[in-house]
Amino acid sequence: MAPRNDRSLRYDDDLSLAHVLADTADSISMSRFRALDLHVSAKPDLTPVSDADTAVEKAIRATLARTRPRDAVLGEEYGQTAAAAGPGSRQWVIDPIDGTKNFIRGVPIWATLIALMEGDEPVVGLVSAPALGRRWWAAAGHGAYAGRHTAAATPIRVSGVERFADASFCYSSLTGWEENGRLPAMLEILREVWRSRAYGDFYGYMLVAEGALDAMAEPELSLWDVAALIPIVTEAGGTFTDLAGRSGPGGGSAIATNGKLHPGLLERLGDREATGR
Repeated sequence: MAPRNDRSLRYDDDLSLAHVLADTADSISMSRFRALDLHVSAKPDLTPVSDADTAVEKAIRATLARTRPRDAVLGEEYGQTAAAAGPGSRQWVIDPIDGTKNFIRGVPIWATLIALMEGDEPVVGLVSAPALGRRWWAAAGHGAYAGRHTAAATPIRVSGVERFADASFCYSSLTGWEENGRLPAMLEILREVWRSRAYGDFYGYMLVAEGALDAMAEPELSLWDVAALIPIVTEAGGTFTDLAGRSGPGGGSAIATNGKLHPGLLERLGDREATGR
């Protein structure tokens, strides 16, 4: 287990609360997964939303309003809610179901993402994938862990793979990279690495944190897609930036690696003007 320090102890209560929130989310989402009466509608951007998405976010918000009234909340389905007790630097960021398209089709690769940010820094992250029977979590200075619950936690660590020829690489859909103008660069990477798969959404990042994969990249993301992932990958020893090489969740894209492969991925796939490459 990673040595404890003052900063990691500082987030113990927040991490415990994140697990409580995830327990609530799991009970709601699993009760609606593959339900015959699941209601699905289209949002203004034409992406789907199910009654499970909205129910999970409402439940999480209700608990946070009661237990953390001084904290703001940002969620995918209901936007931003200011802190009830005045302005502060802490904000919970929620994606009630990351992988809604999988969820509504009965594919078990979906999860609830819960993050706590202080200013622009995600300091607590939890990803709960109940249909997979798996949960990942981390806090700044705390280390990264995975398991079914805290009583069965296992520390996780990124891989030590150093060469692209030996790397297992994960990516989002090729259409997204084509729309972003980076499809030729992506195809070159796919030809160069040892193995490539498109697991999608949260899952590739968690496999990077566990050391099962070596890198994951996506060209377009929202804050709620990424905030919970960053502490888990970085506390597991990895590197997480946007395509321009900037750390933090605000860049709208993501490259997560074991650290050793990061410079090479940025060189091949990154924003050349921003990185100066």
